[in-house]
Amino acid sequence: MDESALTRMVTALVPTMSRSLSEQFNVFRVMRHGTHEKQLSNVFAWLLRDDATHHLDDAFQRILLARVNSALSPEEQLPIAGFRVLQEVDTTTAADPSKDIADIVLLRDDAAVMIENFETSDGHGHDYESYLAYGSANGRRSVVVMLCGRQERQRLSLGWEDAVVVTYAEVLDDLRTHLDANRRWRADNPRQDAFINELVDHFVEGPQAMTLHDQLTFIKTMCETGESARYGRRPMTSTAEEFAAQVALHAQRQFEDSRSTLGAVKRALREHAARVVRPRVNELLGTEAIRSVSANFQGQWEWSSTLVTPEGEPNIFLEFGPTAVTENERAPEPVSEPDYSRVFITREAGAGIDRIIETEVTLEEVLAGLPDDGRLVSVVLTLMRDHPLSR
Repeated sequence: MDESALTRMVTALVPTMSRSLSEQFNVFRVMRHGTHEKQLSNVFAWLLRDDATHHLDDAFQRILLARVNSALSPEEQLPIAGFRVLQEVDTTTAADPSKDIADIVLLRDDAAVMIENFETSDGHGHDYESYLAYGSANGRRSVVVMLCGRQERQRLSLGWEDAVVVTYAEVLDDLRTHLDANRRWRADNPRQDAFINELVDHFVEGPQAMTLHDQLTFIKTMCETGESARYGRRPMTSTAEEFAAQVALHAQRQFEDSRSTLGAVKRALREHAARVVRPRVNELLGTEAIRSVSANFQGQWEWSSTLVTPEGEPNIFLEFGPTAVTENERAPEPVSEPDYSRVFITREAGAGIDRIIETEVTLEEVLAGLPDDGRLVSVVLTLMRDHPLSR
């Protein structure tokens, strides 16, 4: 497949794929829960307790211990249930008086599981040996477990490379499979079932499935771009992986190239603002209405140039692309059918803006050069003249 055809395909597929990637409602996202390890440790400890309000008995203990045992040799196998669940356990010993806290500890008379919960598989300063020693007290078999969102083996050091690594996805997938086969529990515990579904969705599933309409659009695009033959190839899994890798590589290049283009537009627009807009506006108003031009913002405000006005007067912004999208979404009267191939001009009002205007100037024209173009000057004058403070 040639580069131009691949570009057309990736561009055409973005709208349908982006809808499944867009943020969906989830109670964990709304409450920003799980952004700190203690929050998520509370959830996992709740699931591990066999007498908790989830009414799952020891199902989650068995799920976690099955994962742990799968990483151990036959002679190292642990019991799969019957553990008490403790949190925030001080693992300080007489031999090592430095204070250390284990997130979750599963304890029996004959065995202990010391769990460190963190986003990545990283001991992040905790003492592996003190965890192991605490669990081994009184002759217990002791295993240290790293429970994490992402497994990154290169981060495991200072003893943590000997820990059993279990990911959220693994145990939550196992839990969902267990519950899918337990209709009685789901019928008797609808609230708990909904909560666990939200948990799985937030920490495991990632992008939402496409709607039927989006799937049909995807198929249509594949047919129109010469990629439909992939549907007849076997094995299906490797065909899908090959296609995904090809699309991902090209999408990455398109994204990187387009960001470079945004940077070029920013430089050209700032130069035009400094060379043409500022002096022309000041000349027509007969005063230094625009003191300087800057383009120092980052993040969502990065794609803009600021016309800096005297203190007490609202600044004016020349904006485009992603920044224009952000501004139009928060404008009191947004542009109803915005064309983001054009330059937008906004006027500051407190912490936001009170006006946004789509100009006739295209980004392509900005890149080509606007030597004596007065269209942006005209809009800037309009916004400065009709502001109450300027009357």
